[in-house]
Amino acid sequence: MDTTTTLPPKKVEAREKVVILFAGDSGDGIQLTGAQFTDSNALFGNDVSTFPNYPAEIRAPQGTLAGVSGFQLHFGSVDVFTPGDTCDVLVVMNAAALKANLGKLKNGGIIIANSDGFDAKNLRLAGYPDVENPLTDGSLDNYVLQSVDITKLTRNALEGTKLGMKEKDRSKNMFVLGFIHWMYSRKLDRSRAFLAKKFANKPDLLEANLRVLQAGYNFGDTSETFTTRFEVKPAPMPKGTYRNITGNQGIAIGLIAAAQKSGLELFYGSYPITPASDILHELSRNKHFGVKTFQAEDEIAAVCSAIGASYGGALGTTASSGPGIALKGEALGLACMLELPLVVVNVQRGGPSTGMPTKTEQADLFQALHGRNGEAPIPVIAASSPTDCFEMAYEAAKLAVEHMTPVILLSDGYIANGAEPWRFPEAKDLRPIIPPFANGSAMDPAAFHDSEGKFQPYARDERGIRPWAVPGMAGLQHRIGGIEKEDKTGNISYDPKNHELMVRLRGEKVQRIADTYRPIRLDSGPPEGDLLIVGWGSTYGAIRTAALELQQEGHSVAHVHLRHMFPMNKGLRGLLKNYKKVLVPEMNSGQLRQLLRAEYLVDAQGLNKIQGMPFTSAEIKAGVIDLLKS
Repeated sequence: MDTTTTLPPKKVEAREKVVILFAGDSGDGIQLTGAQFTDSNALFGNDVSTFPNYPAEIRAPQGTLAGVSGFQLHFGSVDVFTPGDTCDVLVVMNAAALKANLGKLKNGGIIIANSDGFDAKNLRLAGYPDVENPLTDGSLDNYVLQSVDITKLTRNALEGTKLGMKEKDRSKNMFVLGFIHWMYSRKLDRSRAFLAKKFANKPDLLEANLRVLQAGYNFGDTSETFTTRFEVKPAPMPKGTYRNITGNQGIAIGLIAAAQKSGLELFYGSYPITPASDILHELSRNKHFGVKTFQAEDEIAAVCSAIGASYGGALGTTASSGPGIALKGEALGLACMLELPLVVVNVQRGGPSTGMPTKTEQADLFQALHGRNGEAPIPVIAASSPTDCFEMAYEAAKLAVEHMTPVILLSDGYIANGAEPWRFPEAKDLRPIIPPFANGSAMDPAAFHDSEGKFQPYARDERGIRPWAVPGMAGLQHRIGGIEKEDKTGNISYDPKNHELMVRLRGEKVQRIADTYRPIRLDSGPPEGDLLIVGWGSTYGAIRTAALELQQEGHSVAHVHLRHMFPMNKGLRGLLKNYKKVLVPEMNSGQLRQLLRAEYLVDAQGLNKIQGMPFTSAEIKAGVIDLLKS
């Protein structure tokens, strides 16, 4: 007699796009779960955008609101520009994760809760009154609540293994990962391959994680509670080879590409600091490209080593966050005085001082522009998304090398840790980078020698650029240092008029960089109208989403996103005049707004947020509508 139970087939519903927020203790592996599901969707062909959000402490207090770690993923069959304002699905491993993130869930959204994380202890740590349990008291009736004992199911899957209870419980995130793969009709191949590589030398852990991953998937297949699966088709993206990339990875790869294209060795001197450390990690994995990485004892040593590398003929680079950039300030003035190429990346975070190390901010623009003593102008550019980090890192290196100047590239914690699909370019599509070596073909050596044939290291070409004379080049010995230089010869000079001349020459050289920019263009919207949204940096996705919605609703609104912060694009002045009002959203108190007012005498209005969290598109949209009505 056949006693097999046949389960009814699962219903499959199509979705255009989905936002999922994974949340739990910082030790629950939430970031890994989110990252792996992101990779699966990117490999499938969805457009994706992510927002990892975690505590600053290495191991924050378990079960508390302060210890909640989150990973938000937005994936779709259409263009996706932000991680989403609100989420469709909230996966929580304990009571604190629910309490901290419930406000981000859409009305009617799905909650998948690990019931083991809602015992009396966890409820108390999360601040719920003793008699309340949100899983049972009806307070979540406006949502689709699915309470699952993930801890118990994980332990059941690992019965008979040699792992202790703590080791078993660390695999809970794999159960969630397997189940979410089932829920959204994704294969487990990508995650299996990741685990095989991660635990290649730990067969017991590999077997355990694979078991639990499959158990989570099978749970969805066999559960009578979960009757619906979802399908999000691939996005119609341009043909090419794609990979999933974070902003920090984009910067690292952009610097490598620039070094290869210019024929220079890449040197990276760095001191670890959140959220910039992953640039060092990524570069150190690419030594086969001739990359040299140096973890210095402090920020000053890091930047000075990079300056030394540039003096020796390499592409010297360094990175930090705001506190570290402050320490690098004197050396940046030295690089400006020496007129040597140097790329300095500032991955901004909440400040001042130590501030909020794992939260994002855009408050270092003034620091980048003015954070040095004396007249020390340095080009400043800004990346707008994880994939744009590659483009702007390459741009920073090109400007630094070809114009013999330090360049500051601004990123921030939001795009540094966020991810999106990146179609990598072919080498032939990258613009050339030609170092102005004193003995090379890019410059006329005769123009840098006096009538007696003596080398003049601070003579300049028609663009104001001095030659790059590297130690060992025959006949090009010269003096170098931080004291003011005599025009052309580079000798020490205290002459007042010479000092003013050199200040002007260095400043004019930087200003001429604007001559190399492509014409400014709108990101979207009419060439003239009621309001222009001017953005920079990581506000791009939220502004673009809001601007497109406003345009579809009939508003005369346009959006331009600045990537060259100093010197600015020459076309910006005329563009600003084409609109009745200008709005500048920033994650600071209004730094770009002040610059636009001072430089162009435009009545720019600010929309400012300083909460360590990125803008939502709804906040941008509301700000625009308020200004249009005023």
